[in-house]
Amino acid sequence: MVSELSRPGWRSSDPPQRPVLFVNPRSGGGKAARAEVAERARERGIETVIFAPGQSLEALAGDAVANGADALGVAGGDGSQAVVAAAAVTHRLPFVCVPAGTRNHFALDLGVDPSDLLGALDAFTGGIERLIDVADVNGRLFLNNVSLGIYGDAVRSPAYRDAKMRTLLETADKVLGPRAEVPELRLVDDVGREHQHLALVLVSNNPYTLGRPLTPGARPTLDSGRLGIIVLDAPGAAPHRPGAAPYIPGRAWSAPRLDVSALPPVHAGIDGESIDLIPPLQFTIRPKALRIRIAPRHQGMPPSAPFSPAGQPRPLPEG
Repeated sequence: MVSELSRPGWRSSDPPQRPVLFVNPRSGGGKAARAEVAERARERGIETVIFAPGQSLEALAGDAVANGADALGVAGGDGSQAVVAAAAVTHRLPFVCVPAGTRNHFALDLGVDPSDLLGALDAFTGGIERLIDVADVNGRLFLNNVSLGIYGDAVRSPAYRDAKMRTLLETADKVLGPRAEVPELRLVDDVGREHQHLALVLVSNNPYTLGRPLTPGARPTLDSGRLGIIVLDAPGAAPHRPGAAPYIPGRAWSAPRLDVSALPPVHAGIDGESIDLIPPLQFTIRPKALRIRIAPRHQGMPPSAPFSPAGQPRPLPEG
């Protein structure tokens, strides 16, 4: 077990009296079912709800709170995590992430071992807790990121979940080709430069380590109180002029909010889920809005954190 003293910000917490865990049996190719997460949770006295296709997870979470739940958790992917986390934020309840998805992006950035599903259940019975940020776009909460442009279009492809990078590259080829139409996205960056022809906008709940924006475990912190913003201009958006400073086709910065204008509909990927958004888009950070709990056996620090609990530099994850 990792010492609490080595994880600043985490504190001991009393076990909840009526915890509820939502289980998505399809996430991660059936990870939760193979690990018998629902059965093991019930043995710990955790009420378990297995939700089926077509059911509203938002409504199920609301019903659980109305019936007296005092802690909420999800065994599923990042999209499911965000839905139930929104209910936890609204009602100021602790939230538990059981990493039963494919990429488990949020779990990695929490410092939760994605291979230890059953160990993650210990967060309900003897967990440690801290406050972390969440972000939202037009009032919809997200835990990881919102992608617009080529990545938002790629997420809409049925092939995306099975071959993410190949699908992204194929989408980029279509969007950025010489005769392709660039998505109608416009914004002003942190130095006042207007971007009118954007191929990609990635807005994250806390900034990513630069150079690794699509790599799980790439946010060094989840409580900076800032959005991470990465933009990439389309080719030819600002042709070079003689005597002008070198043109840089992209920019990354952080801010507490961001406004994006566009022509509807805006294809977006929100925590890996495809959705159409109605512009204008307003992104905001909500500092320390979520009470997150993890098992004491887990690290509690993301792989991209600059220092280990022992104070030694941490290598970035491969991939």
